[in-house]
Amino acid sequence: MTSHRKQLISLAHPVYFSLLASVASGIINTVWVSRLGGAAVAAVAVATNTENVLLGVALVFASGTTVLVAHAGGARDPEAVRAAVRGGWALFTLVTPVVVAGGLLLRGPLAELVLGADGGAAPALAAAYFAISLPGMAVFFAQQLVDGILKGTGDTRTPMRLALLANGLILVCDPVLIHLYGVRGAALSTVLCRCAALAVGLRALRRNALLRTAARARPAEPVPAALRRTLTCGLPMSADFTVRQGGALVLVAIVARIGVTAVAAYAIAYKVMYIATMAFYAVRQAASIHTAHTRGAGQDARRDIGRQAVLLSGALGLTSAALFAATAPWIMAAFGAGPDVAHQGVLFLRCVGPYLLLMACFIALGGVFEGSGGAPALLRVTLLGTAVQLPLAHALSPLGLPGICLALALAMTLQYGFATLLFGRSRNREESKTPFTRAA
Repeated sequence: MTSHRKQLISLAHPVYFSLLASVASGIINTVWVSRLGGAAVAAVAVATNTENVLLGVALVFASGTTVLVAHAGGARDPEAVRAAVRGGWALFTLVTPVVVAGGLLLRGPLAELVLGADGGAAPALAAAYFAISLPGMAVFFAQQLVDGILKGTGDTRTPMRLALLANGLILVCDPVLIHLYGVRGAALSTVLCRCAALAVGLRALRRNALLRTAARARPAEPVPAALRRTLTCGLPMSADFTVRQGGALVLVAIVARIGVTAVAAYAIAYKVMYIATMAFYAVRQAASIHTAHTRGAGQDARRDIGRQAVLLSGALGLTSAALFAATAPWIMAAFGAGPDVAHQGVLFLRCVGPYLLLMACFIALGGVFEGSGGAPALLRVTLLGTAVQLPLAHALSPLGLPGICLALALAMTLQYGFATLLFGRSRNREESKTPFTRAA
């Protein structure tokens, strides 16, 4: 068990720092754009949220490829590794033009839909940002796939370095390009810096020992079959992410019923919580990679990996909950929150602890589901939890933000309970029912 824990930590901590770098870059980007006025901030915020939604699309081929490459690598099967990589690139090639072309055609209506036709200058600024950022989605998607392939080989450090490179360059280029080109400069900075990181990432693929060996092997299956396998594996993970993003957006609308002060406090607290939740998702990715690799090697270590992932992520959740509760007043003061907003934010951060702990355990356990081909079952649990969470939050919203915290905790209790039940039964599943089984 100690070896599993060490492997999870080794895989997870680079993933965490890469996620942290992306968030820090986004905050700095907002600081520079804020000098252009409120309309510019609103435009960039809409564009950034749109990118978060599109990340769910990228997960279809990125996460699917990660799991399939890890499984093939564990089996020491270079032919299957090459097929998995080819399937990922094939699905990327199929999906990306649709997203880019559709986004470009609908950039104006999309900006008006979110910001309103009478939103002043903001819709036009958002459309201008989209004119650069949406074609740049091709770079973003390719970057996600390169990261996914490398993670599948067990290399999570190179994606971390690529994230640090891209976001470090953005911090340097943002002030210059935003000063020269305004909102368009912010989009241009992001795309150009990601291009630089992608070039380095493609070079890293050619240097990877497992991928070099696979490149000389005959693919285990034709491209169409590999594409279908990637889609089968990645689609439930993508849908899970999209459901969570959609639920989070609806939850904001429910919080808005409490009042503007509550929304402001919730928004600040939720951003702070990213520091913790990113750690949970880092453990989840590590558990997914390690589970797929061990199963490919012919070992069924799901129970031990799941236990260690839950213990590791649970410890992070418990620590985060305690720190947020103790430092809540200073956190809200650091964001310059007024007395009313600060009071609500402190209340939320001190009530959200049980939810954070349960969420940490559930997210980590989800990685074992994904790595063993059980992502469809995990998606059903997420759908159930979201379906329960939103009505509960609506019903308990008269209690204020503590009511929202209670709804979150109750819904997460349900999700973790069902996930644990399914996890206990997963050892009896036949291997032929997972997406890893090679086509005849």
